[in-house]
Amino acid sequence: MQLSIFKYGLAILATVLFTRNVSAQESLPFPPPSSPSTAGPTIAESTYKPVKPVHHLPSDAPNIVIIMLDDVGPALPEPFGGPIHTPTLSRIADEGITYNRFHNAAMCSPTRASLLTGRNHHRVGFGQIAELANDWDGYTGNWPATTASIAKVLGYYGYNTAAFGKWHNTPAEQTTTQGPYDRWPTGRLVGFDYFYGFLAGESSQWEPAIVRNTTRIETPETENYHFTVDIADEAISWIRRQNAIAPEQPFFVYWAPGASHGPHHIFKEWADKYKGRFDAGWDELRKEMFARQKECGWIPKETQLTQRPETLAGWDDIPEDQRAFQLRLMEIFAGFTEHADTHAGRLVDELEQLGLRENTLIFYVWSDNGSSSEGQHGTISELLAQNGIATKVEDHIRALDELGGLDVLGSNKTDNMYHAGWAWAGSTPHQGTKLTASHFGGTRTPLAISWPKSITPDKKPRTQFHHVNDIAPTVYEVIGITPPQEVDGVTQQAMDGISMVYTFDKAEAPGRKQAQYFECMADRGVYTPDGWFASAWGPRIPWVPGLPAGIQNWSPDNDRWELYNINGDYSQAIDLSKQHPDKLDELKTIFAQEAKANLVYPVGGGLWSVIWSPQSAPSNPATTFNYTQDVVGVPEFAGPKVGARSNLVTVHLDLEKDSSGVLYALGAFSGGVALWVDKGKLHYEYNLFEIERTRLESKEPLPTGKTTIEVETRISEPRGAADVALRVNGKEVAHGTVPRTAVLAFTANDSFDVGMDSYSPVSEAYFDRKPFRFNGKIDKLQIKYQK
Repeated sequence: MQLSIFKYGLAILATVLFTRNVSAQESLPFPPPSSPSTAGPTIAESTYKPVKPVHHLPSDAPNIVIIMLDDVGPALPEPFGGPIHTPTLSRIADEGITYNRFHNAAMCSPTRASLLTGRNHHRVGFGQIAELANDWDGYTGNWPATTASIAKVLGYYGYNTAAFGKWHNTPAEQTTTQGPYDRWPTGRLVGFDYFYGFLAGESSQWEPAIVRNTTRIETPETENYHFTVDIADEAISWIRRQNAIAPEQPFFVYWAPGASHGPHHIFKEWADKYKGRFDAGWDELRKEMFARQKECGWIPKETQLTQRPETLAGWDDIPEDQRAFQLRLMEIFAGFTEHADTHAGRLVDELEQLGLRENTLIFYVWSDNGSSSEGQHGTISELLAQNGIATKVEDHIRALDELGGLDVLGSNKTDNMYHAGWAWAGSTPHQGTKLTASHFGGTRTPLAISWPKSITPDKKPRTQFHHVNDIAPTVYEVIGITPPQEVDGVTQQAMDGISMVYTFDKAEAPGRKQAQYFECMADRGVYTPDGWFASAWGPRIPWVPGLPAGIQNWSPDNDRWELYNINGDYSQAIDLSKQHPDKLDELKTIFAQEAKANLVYPVGGGLWSVIWSPQSAPSNPATTFNYTQDVVGVPEFAGPKVGARSNLVTVHLDLEKDSSGVLYALGAFSGGVALWVDKGKLHYEYNLFEIERTRLESKEPLPTGKTTIEVETRISEPRGAADVALRVNGKEVAHGTVPRTAVLAFTANDSFDVGMDSYSPVSEAYFDRKPFRFNGKIDKLQIKYQK
């Protein structure tokens, strides 16, 4: 089968389009070539002819680099009118072309799955994040063999491939050291050659649980460690090795830092760069950015600035004594984001130094979704919101003051995240934020593409409507690959995306994208190529804490739809549903067709584990767990829920007079449960996301020799109080009540450990002694869930 490729080469004063034919197969892998040698009984009777290498790529196939940040809104970067200095994004934009109507899937896992496969996110099983997957077809979180990734396809064609940073596309319960590894980045169903990063949806940037290929490793012990710096170092080293060992082999790098997803962790000096920058508050910041967006030509002159929703506080509503806290949260976020962009620039610098930049195609996707409003009212421990635990800002400021005040924000003692007002400002001029699939604040993100050899720099933004599912087809056309019909013997689903190559040298080329649906947790919309967009808000507003009243009885049939003509209404400011009811009905029908074809049904399937069936969320199905002292680093979603379910923990161990250390720990300093021995006493802490810490301590000294310790926890109801009793050799030594409990998880990327507390320590009592290994012998630790 012959493949056609449209590729752009620079010619004198013009970009010339030409066609290239590359031999390829309809199915992968390619069959091995047969040997032309003839074997006889002896060497003398044999003819030796070595197999000539078969190349499936053009001789000058470009290197491919995809850079994608996390949870940063479309209005934030400096080159497009924003307040955050982004030297690397500015550089790629200046050296290439940009797109101001490029879109994502409004949520982490869905966008990443769509980008890496060229398919719509539900058809890759990611209608929801991995941690909230369920058994509805479009929401399983199980990457299917029918949607081969860019890495897998390019690998068969001869590319070397590597991914660095955040992954978030492996089933949460399958991220343990025992696998299964099929859906890990280097697994057979995904296909990267190398991976260095974390598997979960978020992580501490100071103490991440890192995976190298399939091995979970301790945080590197380096001075001033930060995860973004680490993955930049790793990517640079990988590129250097690749260039040294196989300089003729092209490579594909996917670099996706945890920044700027919560928790917002950054060095103080980076946050200090923005001191005073946001003192006017989010309402004024929004007006300022809107004016600059128009001034620099990033958005059309006729664009209208959408209004702040009634459910979101204005800056004037924030009490004076809370403003310093809210401002510092935004300064940290801005510094965190600039830091990530700056380190992305180190990869570009390395390509320059190695002489590879000219023929490297870089896609800089500014974000996997809009700014996150999940920080709600501003927080020092952002998973409070995901666990549905109500707090007041005063609680956060009180707990922060106990830790050392504002200077502690951004450190390894907080999992801070900013007020939703800042996220809304980051979405300027749009209405929504992350998790909003109905409005572009959740789905629209700047894209910059640079390929010095073949793309002439052009300041005019491309305005064609495109989506992350278009990146894979673009890569394939550039290289000369027809998407395979079969991979590893499995028939492939058709591509949903289309190539963007037609826009490379034609800024005003008519758009070619057909209907594109959007859906995230029942929030939904649909685009049609005539410029109409219909949308319906789902039952939840992401910046409003808790679950809406009556959500158990919610039906998508009762949601109100809006209608926009985005040809002249860039920001979705003018709802035309009443003026054009027939057009709205037409688009609702198209959405229904797309939803059925793409496994979106049931609408709201992504809320199943959140609202109707929490037990359906990924977890370890065991009800009894037996551990030994060498079991450490068990990812929280695959471990025992000792903080969320009634349970009995029994520890059999040897105690000496000087015994000390952690017996077991789940979670991190931002939230968790721990039991430890220190100074002859038994200690227990239930750390409810730093807001409430319940400590128990035995009154009498512990015995020596063979000892049995029991911790019995009785939880009245989800998020309810817990009655906790500590017993030594059958005798109760401490008893107390935990006022409230976590229902989902303490962390996304920390772990359950026996005999130590890896990564981030749960308690301040041994914070400076982490991992505070137990210096004795634990024979057995058993956990049984109680009814």
